Amino acid sequence: MRRTAALFCVVALAATACGGGDGAAEPTKYDTADTEAPGAGDTEVPADGSDPAVDDPGSDAPGGDGEGWTVLVYSIADTDLEPFMMDDVTEMGGVGSGAGVDIVGLVDRASDYSSDPVLGLDDWEGGKLLHIGEDSAEVLADLGDINTGDPQLLADFIANGIAAYPAPHYSLIISDHGASWPGVGGDESSGHDGLDLAELQAGISAGLDAAGVESLDLLGFDACLMATYEVASTLAPLADRLLASQELEPGHGWDYGALQVLNDDPATDVDTLGAALVDGFRAQAEASGTENEITLSLIDLTQMPTLDAAMTDFTSVLTESAAALGPVIGRTRSTTLGFGRNPDPANDTQMVDLGMLVSEIGVQSLNVSDQADAVIRAVNDAVVYSASGPATTGATGLSIYFPPEQQWFADAYTGVEAAAGWAGFLDAYYAGGAAIPTDEQPTFTSEDAEVFFDEDGLNIGGVFDLAAQDNLTTATIDYGIVNEDGTVTFIGSEPATVSTDGSGQAFGIYDLTALTISDGTDTSYAYLDLTVDEEAGLATIDVPMAYYPPTDDGSVYGDVLLSLVLDADGELVSETYYSYDDELGTYGELTADPAGVIVPSLLLWGNDGSLEWVPTDDVGLYADLPNLAYDLETLPSGTELYVELTVTDFGGNSDTVSADVTLP
Repeated sequence: MRRTAALFCVVALAATACGGGDGAAEPTKYDTADTEAPGAGDTEVPADGSDPAVDDPGSDAPGGDGEGWTVLVYSIADTDLEPFMMDDVTEMGGVGSGAGVDIVGLVDRASDYSSDPVLGLDDWEGGKLLHIGEDSAEVLADLGDINTGDPQLLADFIANGIAAYPAPHYSLIISDHGASWPGVGGDESSGHDGLDLAELQAGISAGLDAAGVESLDLLGFDACLMATYEVASTLAPLADRLLASQELEPGHGWDYGALQVLNDDPATDVDTLGAALVDGFRAQAEASGTENEITLSLIDLTQMPTLDAAMTDFTSVLTESAAALGPVIGRTRSTTLGFGRNPDPANDTQMVDLGMLVSEIGVQSLNVSDQADAVIRAVNDAVVYSASGPATTGATGLSIYFPPEQQWFADAYTGVEAAAGWAGFLDAYYAGGAAIPTDEQPTFTSEDAEVFFDEDGLNIGGVFDLAAQDNLTTATIDYGIVNEDGTVTFIGSEPATVSTDGSGQAFGIYDLTALTISDGTDTSYAYLDLTVDEEAGLATIDVPMAYYPPTDDGSVYGDVLLSLVLDADGELVSETYYSYDDELGTYGELTADPAGVIVPSLLLWGNDGSLEWVPTDDVGLYADLPNLAYDLETLPSGTELYVELTVTDFGGNSDTVSADVTLP
């Protein structure tokens, strides 16, 4: 798969737009059941931790400074991630409980995603409590049908695990789909119930209280998107360290073989354990070819009070100046590294790198530079070890929620107590954008674009009223195929550039290639959203898809994101499919049945002016993901093409020039 040199040429121009250049339906929802803080007891596992299957409960009192660890793994495998998570359990068995560690897992399996035996245990459905030995597992309790989205179950697992296997040091790892501040999980046999941030806080806190333990040494989320300021600040009182990823995680997740460091040296401290898990994750990603977009951060939660104080000062000053600094903030937001991106804004997580965002705002706005510097120092002190890939170079270890426009802001965010100050800033920022006078909003001087063809492809330009220049944040070029009925099927979006020389010129280039996906029999056009990191020499293409499992009627599909990474020569270097739960807002690598069907979702512009993402219905591709092929093909001569150039300000106001052309 190759992308022409114009791909990088276009973005070289876009990098000059407004000092730099890089979205929209109803915000994603998360199922947040009202739950009081749970206590331990009265669930499937005895509250006192007693169980006839537990022969040796250990000898050390809970907590302390001695040697040895208990690692509690809350494995929410009653989802489509089950095959990956059974591999994780096998990796734990490769270490086994020994001189330095007891590994205790609550493993909830689904009915239909895998049937393989694990550590000598035949396939099962529902939950089992396991003490994991060397290539073996002892069943401490058969829990039957459980809801891993119940914080009471999490609390009891923690309390009972600590009671049965007391040790000087404790780690809790929660594994499944992740959604950043909305939480984790989605137990499929329990209505896709997950654990939101408040439930995580309540469940972990109650479990530790019942066990008589003040805090965990390490809290880990082997899940997508959980290395956020909101998560770290909320859960800081419950653990010394947090280990989590800012970005979507590939399905293989962590390498639990890294737990061997505990048996090798029972005196291993938390930072050594955390670093071993980070290094193991990086090595496994490199071996699996998924290293390009990874992140994993070890965060010192004892530093969060300092970061919280710095964020309070920063957001206070920023809130006071939100309207005046709106253009700077908006341009910075548009070029900051984002995580869980999706061309369909309804499925975009709207998470951006906190350190990169604050740093650039501080550089561009001297009146907040001191406060920004304090935040950066606090982030650097809090993130003690991390890994990133070529496409996530520069990630600072923590992300934060920042929808660019209020229409994409999820009201549930106002319930995140730790983010109250940031939510207040966002409100002020949106209010500043809404107050932009009409005569200072983007307006092109002509509705018709200037277009011409050259060796780079289709060039499109337009001149806008200079009164709007200071407020502009982004410029894009969008293109689609004109259908016989006059509707337009958009097939891509790329950055464009805006001049800063006072000419009011906006400009974009489209190289006339379209992304195609083929199963060897059928081929379909796909929509691509392109971002380029010239410094890393990589381009990332995000592609919305729809997956139909092999059901009787074939009418039910799940949203999927395909992430492709290309090198500077346009060669494909990695591909990953992520499933998306639109109710919970969670992501995880897709497990697809090759007998199922997967198709691109395209953006359709109807004759009535409506815009709608719809799965392609004229071609069905077999979901044999490893054997799908991708190409960037030049559109055939004679193709009727619609192309538009859009400039947008920090209030979300925009104007567009467009043209209908026939390709030569």
